[in-house]
Amino acid sequence: MLMEFDSDQRLWRDTVRDVVAKECSPAFARAVVDGGVDPDALWKLYNKQGWTEFTDRADMVELGIVLEELGRGTDPTPYLATMTQFAPLAPGYALDGAAGAAVYSGISARPDNDGWILQGTASHILDGDRADRIAVVTAAGTFIVRGADVMTTRTPVFDPLLHVAEVSLSGVRVTRENRVDVDPALALPVALTGLALTMIGACQRTLDMVLDHVKNRQQFGAAIGSFQAVKHKAADMHVAIERARALAYYAALTIAAGDDEHCVVAASMAKASAGECQSLVFRHGLQLFGAMGFTWENDLQFALKRAKAGELLLGGAAEHRAKIFEERHAVDI
Repeated sequence: MLMEFDSDQRLWRDTVRDVVAKECSPAFARAVVDGGVDPDALWKLYNKQGWTEFTDRADMVELGIVLEELGRGTDPTPYLATMTQFAPLAPGYALDGAAGAAVYSGISARPDNDGWILQGTASHILDGDRADRIAVVTAAGTFIVRGADVMTTRTPVFDPLLHVAEVSLSGVRVTRENRVDVDPALALPVALTGLALTMIGACQRTLDMVLDHVKNRQQFGAAIGSFQAVKHKAADMHVAIERARALAYYAALTIAAGDDEHCVVAASMAKASAGECQSLVFRHGLQLFGAMGFTWENDLQFALKRAKAGELLLGGAAEHRAKIFEERHAVDI
């Protein structure tokens, strides 16, 4: 597997980065939170740019590049949930500008004549409150339901730009036409890898802001970036990000190559590494910014919160380390 971007991928990264820098700036993020600006126009732009066309597993690296840049920009749209959670569970469903979400557990399916009745409540569903369609995983299979057919309540979370909701299905009837033939175990690695790359983008944004700050902040007649302790913390942040990025793109490569045997473990490795990365970057980033890092007026908060929120979704670093151990232990036995 080639572990470096080729010329086309570098061009794609630069193109996406330019669009995100222009259209999804910290000022726009602040306007969404403070001023109630609707990010729907930004979502439509992503569709117009063709960013929602990466639904094939073979496109996972290119999709990953978009996700990392959107993590850097603290994207307020339903792109992450739609592309990495809904789309892998709904093959054959054209997105056509619609937002999607996924429910992985908490819902039961009871047979009813020629269909099923879905019942239950699921918590912490990314973009569940604004999804047009929701992929619901049950023991009887995976079903696609309309967002209008479920009850949702948005849950306040650490990241004010992130939509997380409680989703309730009460007697929702589905037929064979709503059932999709997909293995959720092979769809989950896409979601985990997407979250990992989003967190890495947010961590990179934190490091970029820290480096700019320590180069300009003067203390004792010198830039604080010249102090050895500050250099060590910045270097530790850089190493953690590069390590997490390498694992995340390795996971993306295994998915793109159709390596079902290794992609599950690789995705857990990526999510665990990204979680450990954000912990270090969060701590050092706040310390190097001093008291300003805690303030609402400082844009650092958006990147920090997006990285931390990503750690809390779909299992943290400790949980995925345990899964990796169980998988390797089972192989050894």
